[in-house]
Amino acid sequence: MAPGLLDVAHLTTWAVCAVIKLPQLVAVLRARSAWGLSVSSLLLELAGFLVFLRYQIYYGYPLETYLEYPIIIAQDVILLFCIMHFSGKAKRALVYAVVFWVGWHMLTLQKWIIDLAMNLCTFISAASKLVQLQHLWQTKDSGQASALTWGMSAYTCAGKLQTT
Repeated sequence: MAPGLLDVAHLTTWAVCAVIKLPQLVAVLRARSAWGLSVSSLLLELAGFLVFLRYQIYYGYPLETYLEYPIIIAQDVILLFCIMHFSGKAKRALVYAVVFWVGWHMLTLQKWIIDLAMNLCTFISAASKLVQLQHLWQTKDSGQASALTWGMSAYTCAGKLQTT
């Protein structure tokens, strides 16, 4: 890929990541419902993002290689809270926060733990999408699932493949 085109792909990937969950959040907030969204899928996605971010920080990679992940994680946390709120399970969000906080610290207790977790990241990410698709298949209703968010996700995956 030409250097100029590579820079455009890199910058647009960052820009899309900055707003990737916003269409999903808007859909949930407008409907005041999280129907069609899988909490398990979002938890898997969040776990994968947190492992990736922790790995990058642990090994001291440059911020530019993972800058979008804290932004996506923040959006996922907000989306998760909205889903829990509209499902009447907002208190459970605190339990998830504690589990993720403990997991964040446990990842770096031993080098082999963070390395193993990172090796499982692609599987975890794929599993999160499959869990959401299974949920949609079972409910036969996409509810508040945002096709725009899924499309933006596909773009960022393709962009990262070209820019890393």
